[in-house]
Amino acid sequence: MPRRTATMLASTLMLIALLCAGVFIPVPYSEMTPGPTVNTLGDHDGEPVLQISDRKTYETSGHLNMTTVRVTSADYRMNLVEAVYGWLAHDNKVVPHDTLYPNGKTEEESTQENAEEFSQSQESAKVAALKELDIPVQSWVVVSTVVKGSPSQGRLHAGDVIKAVDGTPVEEPADVAELVTEHQPGEDVVFTVVPAKEQAAAEKEKRTATTTEDVTITTTTSDDAGEKRAIVGISAGIDHTFPFTVDIRLADVGGPSAGLMFALGIYDKLTPGSLTGGAFVAGTGTIDDDGKVGPIGGIEMKTVGARDKGAQYFLTPADNCAAAAQDVPDGLTLVKVDTMDDALGALTDIRSGDTADLPKCSAG
Repeated sequence: MPRRTATMLASTLMLIALLCAGVFIPVPYSEMTPGPTVNTLGDHDGEPVLQISDRKTYETSGHLNMTTVRVTSADYRMNLVEAVYGWLAHDNKVVPHDTLYPNGKTEEESTQENAEEFSQSQESAKVAALKELDIPVQSWVVVSTVVKGSPSQGRLHAGDVIKAVDGTPVEEPADVAELVTEHQPGEDVVFTVVPAKEQAAAEKEKRTATTTEDVTITTTTSDDAGEKRAIVGISAGIDHTFPFTVDIRLADVGGPSAGLMFALGIYDKLTPGSLTGGAFVAGTGTIDDDGKVGPIGGIEMKTVGARDKGAQYFLTPADNCAAAAQDVPDGLTLVKVDTMDDALGALTDIRSGDTADLPKCSAG
């Protein structure tokens, strides 16, 4: 065989081998792409996203769209060809697999965590919107979760309202851990609680729950990497009682990043006029009960998805601004927001058409 032919054959075989390797050898990466964007002021799957009962609401116009990101599943194994394509594609982002699924988190665990975060974001959005409108909201410290096999299993239950620990009134979730860790492992701690069933019945009947129980738990030793301390195997959180019903109907969405847009949508429906003045505004950001806006993941994918839907303005958490401004879709203005008040101020400017002084994101 002539040397030239042999060289060409060897090169072809090597190329085929490399292509096969690229297709069949998995790499430890996952992919993010723009997901659906939904108008919180509109309908989704045939019903309103925001449904408010027993309170006067007002007509709205324009868009206040929440945005999402699609990610590959936990068990999906990307190959090298797909990874290279994702790196080169403008609307995709390839990230290390552990970024999306740390510590070997399964698809089921990730879905459950996202669902819990989404539920919490809805609660915080309601509280933030109502606080902005000076509408009173009652808040309670509750048992959020009970660890299986812990001393609290069967003694405390998710939804129990924690009134006191060892007779000391509880005001914040952090108070619970602080009071428990004053004990040594093996000592007893007394929880004064309103049982979850009693609290639920009181809320349904629009009365204040008065029945309390004292529950004694024997502490055990923490088994995490931190300093050893007394624990009882629960996590504490905040629950709320609202003066009227606000339902958020949006299936197949997870995570906390829609909080800001839900809060704005609720505020818009409860106030006369239109927050947007008919403009197409999208955005993202977590929100806490006090209206503080927090950063989210996948900001570049969300701006692309919003612009593809027609958004003109994108409300961007301050901590995401620098990353988002690295590659802004044409025709989209990134508006920097740190609180719900910031967002409402920006919407006032957008509504009036006076946008020269909008706080815009910069890459610097």
